[in-house]
Amino acid sequence: MKKKIAFICIHNSCRSQIAEALGNHFLGNKFDFYSAGTMTKPKINQDAVRLVKQLYNIDMEEKQYSKTIDKIPQPDIAISMGCDVGCPYIGREFDQNWGLQDPTGTDDENFIRIIKEIETKVLALGE
Repeated sequence: MKKKIAFICIHNSCRSQIAEALGNHFLGNKFDFYSAGTMTKPKINQDAVRLVKQLYNIDMEEKQYSKTIDKIPQPDIAISMGCDVGCPYIGREFDQNWGLQDPTGTDDENFIRIIKEIETKVLALGE
């Protein structure tokens, strides 16, 4: 049985969604990946959708949507995307805090830098 890894942030709109998409893309054969937040947004960050599609040919809106923590299975590993906006409490301590800045509202260059940081960290989970 594959371990469940959950990426958690406040709105489940950007960083956690990118991590879920890249996790499934690169390591979906090893782990089950989820993302969630303590609140939701009506849709995934459209810059994240556009850039992940451009860089990896992954359509995040095909299978993903903004959801709260109670809508995913209990994870074996819970990863906070970064506490610059305040870490949500999910019922237990996080296994890792990736400390990523939220790229929302920044230019494509910064957004891509954050996406590549997420890729590096996701790939390290498989080592």
